[in-house]
Amino acid sequence: MTIRLLVVDDDPLVRAGLALMLGGAEDLEIVGEGADGGEVPELVARLAPDVVLMDLRMPRVDGLTATERLRALPGAPEVVVLTTFHADEQVLRALRAGAAGFVLKDTPPAEIVAAVRRVATGDPVLSPAVTRQLMTHVAGQPEQPRRAAAADRLAALAAREREVAVAVGRGLSNAEIALRLYMSVPTVKAHVSRALAKLGLDNRVQIALLVHDAGLLDDDPA
Repeated sequence: MTIRLLVVDDDPLVRAGLALMLGGAEDLEIVGEGADGGEVPELVARLAPDVVLMDLRMPRVDGLTATERLRALPGAPEVVVLTTFHADEQVLRALRAGAAGFVLKDTPPAEIVAAVRRVATGDPVLSPAVTRQLMTHVAGQPEQPRRAAAADRLAALAAREREVAVAVGRGLSNAEIALRLYMSVPTVKAHVSRALAKLGLDNRVQIALLVHDAGLLDDDPA
């Protein structure tokens, strides 16, 4: 399968560098480039990318706003955020809006290619341990109102769905969850899909964020 990729960055040198780095991958096709977040809806509608590599800091419409608008649309492509900072409030907000993860601009080309491939298949590109580190660094431990709100949302899940959600928050793969909870991989996938639907979420990163906010990983050593 060829993965259709849209690159959005206001710096033409960065776009050219990314095109050079990513263009050599046989299974990636850069179908277009954008210089501002305001161009994203039209480019996505016209080019139908599978993944958008999105810079966060652009002078007119920034990547956070563009991500929030894009992920609110039905059938939206996956978004990988480009940033220069490991821990940044905008990165966290982009993840909450539905971005599948983030990569640093100085990430080696092979790792950026691997990240694009992963999100194209529905996997996040950062571990929940990194997600928790980001949240702790940016926002501190969740405040009580946020914890209560997250717990209320998770109450919509059945018991097994909740167990699977916590396992997702701990960074376990579907196979690892299946082994730990004594169920088949297809059953795990079904529970994840139902949890996403019940919670109104887009991806596993958002499940990890919600589980963290609810305080369910406080005793997790990972």
